[in-house]
Amino acid sequence: MATITPRVGEPAGPLRAGAPRSSRAVTPAHVGLAAILVLSGLLEFVRLSQNGFANTYYSATVKSMLRSWHDFFFLSADPNGLISVDKPPLGLWLQALSAKLFGFAPLSLLIPEGICAVLAVALIYRIVAPRFGSVAGLVSAFSLAVFPSFVAVSRDGGVDPLLILLMLAACGAGLAAIDSGRLRTLVWCAVLAGLAFNTKSLAALLCVPGIGLGYLVCAPGSLRRRLAQLTAAGVVFAIVALSWITIVQLTPASQRPFVGSTSSNSEFQLALGYNGFGRIGGQQGGPGKSTVHHLTRAQIVPLVRPGVNSPGLTTAEHQFLATHLPPAPAAPRAVSTGRHRPALPVPFGGARSPWRIFGAGLGGQAGWLVPLALIGMLALGLAVR
Repeated sequence: MATITPRVGEPAGPLRAGAPRSSRAVTPAHVGLAAILVLSGLLEFVRLSQNGFANTYYSATVKSMLRSWHDFFFLSADPNGLISVDKPPLGLWLQALSAKLFGFAPLSLLIPEGICAVLAVALIYRIVAPRFGSVAGLVSAFSLAVFPSFVAVSRDGGVDPLLILLMLAACGAGLAAIDSGRLRTLVWCAVLAGLAFNTKSLAALLCVPGIGLGYLVCAPGSLRRRLAQLTAAGVVFAIVALSWITIVQLTPASQRPFVGSTSSNSEFQLALGYNGFGRIGGQQGGPGKSTVHHLTRAQIVPLVRPGVNSPGLTTAEHQFLATHLPPAPAAPRAVSTGRHRPALPVPFGGARSPWRIFGAGLGGQAGWLVPLALIGMLALGLAVR
């Protein structure tokens, strides 16, 4: 066996030639990351049961999805397969699979969200540390772990933790592709971004322009080669992102639930409207003009098929439904603000404005990070020069 003479400060003893010396060593950065992951786990899981089913709309949808593979695939929001939930499938599929394995209970729906959150904290360290050092990686991981809205949504039963994890993974793969110029790595980035799209629609595109611009400007190879690789990756992204939506659209309307939060029974309208530009332009319950459409009696009644998607509904009951179905609900009633004037509830952080992130609704959540981000950009610019 070959031996290597130890250097000063290294332990003596036979070592296999070429074996790495420090890959297994525990460094202060490893200890710091472990502490941050423990903190993240505590924030996500301690007293999690007090939240019950948290987002009861999604929890009820998961309960309906467990009735059959048909309801599982089409995300039926009700046991009879009348209407689908207002989100793409991946986030709710994750909860449904957990409920199938461990039983339908609050923790079986919420724990997968917390696991995604902790993995996202570890992943952001893995992305930042190799490029900017372990201190920057630890600061990034700690900032995400204690970010107020990140902790809140990860304990709520929504789809955001999986979305954040997939977007971070896409960014990590994108940076690796920029470093290597390999098409295979860029394609993996596109696949991850497409999966993120299947988690929360257009929200996943927030990371795509930066990845594309970074690859176009900084990746090795000729401009023509980079453009060709980006085009190929774009095709892969489109195939992955639109796969489930296309299947739903090609399924006859009589054989699937009505697409919730739409007026045209179209997943494309849902992705571009309520889950897309509607988030920017304002919608029901948020600032601005409502873009949520209520189904009319003429739209709902044909969807209820006695003995098919409504096994407990007789023909007489169907006729009663057609006659007595209530009209669409009225607009939300104004509530008192304590200032002698009524106002509609605004859960989305105030009126639309370029400065909304610094307002009372969002300032404590994310506004405080904006100055730090600007300082980091200036510091990076000076370092590059």
